[in-house]
Amino acid sequence: MAYRIHYDVARGRWYVTASWQIPVSRTIPMAAALAHGVIGVDTNADHLAAWRLDTHGNPTGNPRRFFYDLSGTAQHRDAQVRHALTRLLNWAKTCGVKAIAVEDLDFQAEKTREKHGRKRRFRQLISGMPTGKLRARLTSMADATGIAIIADPAYTSKWGAQHWQQPMAGPTRKTTRHDAASIAIGRRAQGHPIRRRTTPPRAHQSDALGHRTVQADRRALGREEPRPRTPGPRTRSVPPDAASTRATRTSKTVRDVRSDQEWVQDSLLLTD
Repeated sequence: MAYRIHYDVARGRWYVTASWQIPVSRTIPMAAALAHGVIGVDTNADHLAAWRLDTHGNPTGNPRRFFYDLSGTAQHRDAQVRHALTRLLNWAKTCGVKAIAVEDLDFQAEKTREKHGRKRRFRQLISGMPTGKLRARLTSMADATGIAIIADPAYTSKWGAQHWQQPMAGPTRKTTRHDAASIAIGRRAQGHPIRRRTTPPRAHQSDALGHRTVQADRRALGREEPRPRTPGPRTRSVPPDAASTRATRTSKTVRDVRSDQEWVQDSLLLTD
């Protein structure tokens, strides 16, 4: 940083001229950034929907929502966005996550009347979403905290409601389509497929080796191979001594009953 102080005699004022240079951001390898999981963030008109994912792509904990108000002056809107991003980064540091995944959205070319026709309210909605400015502000603020920002392709979140909203909903937790979209964004950043694994039949959902729908690591050996057979008798299977048991079992029918008696036929009596 360099600065210069000079005095203006005509105006009777002191002036300070300063200049500085922002250091170049360090490039973090993708594997190092995703070593502690990732936080997927879905951008909306009034809030940021975020969910933390572990290294295997499974959502952990409860979803978080960071609200902001985009009404009012430009300074008020900028302060609202900055406050929401600050809370998001503080939560990421608390969780120990080093990466945040967002969508690479830009509605500059898609908010015209030729694109959406007479949908005036929808065009106003997407026009008010600060996607480009929010991503640029998040990148600059995250650089100071050492958190990497991963940009997914646009419209990744549209698959979230289809594959994750219903499975993640429960009696005590209401999952919105935006919460499910954050899971899809995070899994896309980790390289996992967005859709969940198909649930096996009910008879095979739980056995001695655990539930089959648990997400396996990409580096896990044999994750796509058949599981080894468990020695010994298994549920709903024939016991190992079934052959000997059937051999010594006595039949309940009269025809098949064994007898130790010998049948002797007498000679016929001949008469004149």
